[in-house]
Amino acid sequence: MPNVKSGALVRILGLAAIALVAFLAVPPSTVAQKAQGQSRTLSFATTSAPKGVFDPKAIKLLASSPSTPAAPPAVHLANISTRLAVGTGDNVLIAGFIITGSQPKKILVRALGPLLPVNANLADPTLELHDSSGATVAGNDNWRDTQQDELIATTIPPTNDYDSAIVRTVSPGAYTTVLAGKGTTTGVGLVEVYDLDLTVDSKLANISTRGFVDQGDNVLIAGTIVLGNGSTNVLFRALGPSTGIPNALQDPTLELHDGQGNVIATNDNWQDDPVQAAAIQATTIPPSDPREAAILFQLNPGAYTAIVRGKNNTTGVAVIEAYQIN
Repeated sequence: MPNVKSGALVRILGLAAIALVAFLAVPPSTVAQKAQGQSRTLSFATTSAPKGVFDPKAIKLLASSPSTPAAPPAVHLANISTRLAVGTGDNVLIAGFIITGSQPKKILVRALGPLLPVNANLADPTLELHDSSGATVAGNDNWRDTQQDELIATTIPPTNDYDSAIVRTVSPGAYTTVLAGKGTTTGVGLVEVYDLDLTVDSKLANISTRGFVDQGDNVLIAGTIVLGNGSTNVLFRALGPSTGIPNALQDPTLELHDGQGNVIATNDNWQDDPVQAAAIQATTIPPSDPREAAILFQLNPGAYTAIVRGKNNTTGVAVIEAYQIN
């Protein structure tokens, strides 16, 4: 197990899991160039209308952490995104994030589908952004409909007219994004959240994604890119039984892949390895059910993928989270 220091949560939580390292819409080199050259991090989101996704203990820790001056950290997470087979009803792609700090933050949320290089992609995604009360902050069907000039100005607008996107300056608090198919259509979709302003003290935090884990390619896949100098410790959690979500995945498994697709860590039940379990416990936010999976790993700059499946091909709703640990 890599050397891990227990410590405070750095207020950027990324959702991570990518089978095939799934920066399916934006090549890692492109994202890295934009994030470094233009001081941008792409962070990603989760949650349904905002209940049952956030870990209350993690939220409390994040809220109590003092705000820090807004200089980009030496190592940070960028291009955090999640890919999922988007169904209907409760089985849409639900992502949530918390903005901590004291200043408003400009973000970009993208919902992609038509050009994803997969079978049965989502032909016409729709996107909603909700605040902590459940009220709709913004919505979009086709990205050129309402904010075309603002989205082009970010330099990373969607590339297909049927993709959805929202640019918004939001105050600190909890937010939820919901990606669905127009007219209850289904298919594989990708949701991303970008931090467009690292000059303020506010940061993206507690990012997680909820979705239905099926079999084969239709599992829960999330990815992140680590940028900067040095390494950082990241805790990945795959949750099911403890979430209280209907039809929860009862025994999730977790794989972590590097940018070449190599498996660098796996886990079924987070307490399986005593050394790893002790390190995860020391973060103060281990999974609360022994059947849930977690990996604490020291990551160097590069692209990484985490994949959530059901043990023995079981199916159900799961949550994937990635916390950067100091």
